[in-house]
Amino acid sequence: MKLKNMLIVVVTLGLGGLAGACGKKETPPTEPTKVPEATTAPAATAPAEADATAPAPEEKDTATAAAPAPAANPDDPFAPPADVAAAPADAQSSPSGLKWKVMKEGTGADHPSKRDTVEVHYTGWTTDGKMFDSSKKRGQPAKFPLNGVIPGWTEGVQLMTVGSTYRFWIPGNLAYGDKPMRPGAPAGTLVFDVELLSIEKAETIPAPADVAAAPADATKTASGLAYKELKPGDGKTHPTAENTVKVNYTGWTTDGEMFDSSVVRKQPAVFPLGGVIPGWTEGVQLMTVGSTFRFWIPGNLAYGDTPKRPGAPAGTLVFDVELLEIVK
Repeated sequence: MKLKNMLIVVVTLGLGGLAGACGKKETPPTEPTKVPEATTAPAATAPAEADATAPAPEEKDTATAAAPAPAANPDDPFAPPADVAAAPADAQSSPSGLKWKVMKEGTGADHPSKRDTVEVHYTGWTTDGKMFDSSKKRGQPAKFPLNGVIPGWTEGVQLMTVGSTYRFWIPGNLAYGDKPMRPGAPAGTLVFDVELLSIEKAETIPAPADVAAAPADATKTASGLAYKELKPGDGKTHPTAENTVKVNYTGWTTDGEMFDSSVVRKQPAVFPLGGVIPGWTEGVQLMTVGSTFRFWIPGNLAYGDTPKRPGAPAGTLVFDVELLEIVK
């Protein structure tokens, strides 16, 4: 099995995926709602396939106990760095446990955001010094949406500017895990040298003025769902939880960051209303065909305040939803 572009392995987390996060049967819609992205979600739960040419790392906790790295060969451009076994004292760190050093400053001023597509060169090693992947060795940069890779990459590459090179020490919980579920995926802490070549900015829709909290004139249900009708529909035809619906929507976190939009993708989403997060199941039943509602969905009716699924947006989520059709 090939490890080529292993970092770009992604898992679909659609509105149906929202159901999985909330304990309901997962029935993905035709168009997955990226959380947060155009069509995919971070790949922390889906380890990549192993490269047949690279030895698969042993299934052991390299985050806590790494074998000594082999001596670097100065003539080998892919030899592990001297500090591969552990981040040095002068490395910077974040609350998540990610550690990094700036190897080369960039020439640009812009940083990528989660939804942007980036082009990079990179080489990755396990902490015992084994190289498991390298775009440079393949001779082809990797290009991917930043929210479509392991969490350590999503967080780390946002620190960079074009032209910079960083070294990252990514703990197992931000990579493929200390004991990856898929055979051949590298285990434990991983070390990457990453050069950011370019940023392709993602299209976005500005957040509404009331994104931070539902206004006083919003209606609130017993469950905690709040909503406003922005545009009336036909006033007669409401979907039920058993119906499949066709909608356009955009979603934001309460700090105004857009995490998903069928409008940006220019393709409406079709899904069974009983197969999504509870806030959607309840809210869309209040709508009639042709209407547009704004929903403020508390965490307990969405992914939760501390989502279990990597990449899922946390806490209260705000959606503008247009009900286009009750399909069946």
